[in-house]
Amino acid sequence: MKLDRRQLMTTAAAGAAMLAVPAMPRPASAQQPPAAPGGGPQPQPASAYRYRIGDITVTACADGFAARPLDETFIPNAEFGDVQKALETAFIPTDTLPIPFTPLVVQTGSEVILIDTGFADNGPPTTGQLRANMEAAGIRPEDVTKVVISHFHGDHINGVRSKAGELVYPNAEIMVPEPEWAFWMDDAKMDSAPEGLKGNFQAVRRAFGDNASDVTQYRWDQEVAPGVTAIDARGHTPGHTAFVIASGDDRMIMIVDVTNHPALFVRNPDWSPVFDMDAEQARQTRRRILDMAATERLRVAGYHFPFPANGYIVKDGDGYDLVPAMWMPAT
Repeated sequence: MKLDRRQLMTTAAAGAAMLAVPAMPRPASAQQPPAAPGGGPQPQPASAYRYRIGDITVTACADGFAARPLDETFIPNAEFGDVQKALETAFIPTDTLPIPFTPLVVQTGSEVILIDTGFADNGPPTTGQLRANMEAAGIRPEDVTKVVISHFHGDHINGVRSKAGELVYPNAEIMVPEPEWAFWMDDAKMDSAPEGLKGNFQAVRRAFGDNASDVTQYRWDQEVAPGVTAIDARGHTPGHTAFVIASGDDRMIMIVDVTNHPALFVRNPDWSPVFDMDAEQARQTRRRILDMAATERLRVAGYHFPFPANGYIVKDGDGYDLVPAMWMPAT
């Protein structure tokens, strides 16, 4: 039904009458937001969101985003027109995809665990916000006891070290998936890798090479910390790992890169982004984990979900949908 201008004006007047309250003067400080240094736009407030899983505190801390230009090569097994239609339906530009990056801080017992590290100061200018957002949530880099890496793509490991080469989390044990280490630290594989992968091999050595003997390798189905269990999510990379976080009867799953942006890959789980190294295995993993999340009604966090990057998965035809979790900040 369409409303003409007269109907709209009548409706607005009725609504105003119902909701009318005495006007309150705005404080002088609220008349206009303070200008940023140099007179530029105000910086974005902190992007940190805390919630509870039983006795465990989880804090999503954004590292920013990157804008990826889109063409037919982004999802090789889908028609580009279908990809653009899915983006348009989700109110996302059809020529450029903003890809968010959201590591998790998990506080369980005496452990402060950072799952993945973003870019630090090694990425594009729209990234590198993790440290500031952690500190806004009251978490300092030196508080982190474990840095747990899900896989070795640059947006997950570059934040281990600053551009100057210093460890960003100086007191943290670094933990990595055993099969991921075996693949990316293999010199023969690096020498024979296609040109497009050589940079990633070099990034791995930059992040871990200087302290390789101090890096702890973990296995799937192992607790990396109390209540945090690594699970097999291979396909995106050979050792790609997701994490079940559990306390009492409460559970959630951090699916990391099982899907990239949910508007594309939760709704279309058989689409394969160019980032998936083993596309067929990644599709099987995606369906297995999304189906588990939907069936067991688990809260889900995704590294590339729109902030605060958590919600629930529901079955929708041959695909799935992401239902954002209700905003309920924990104290």
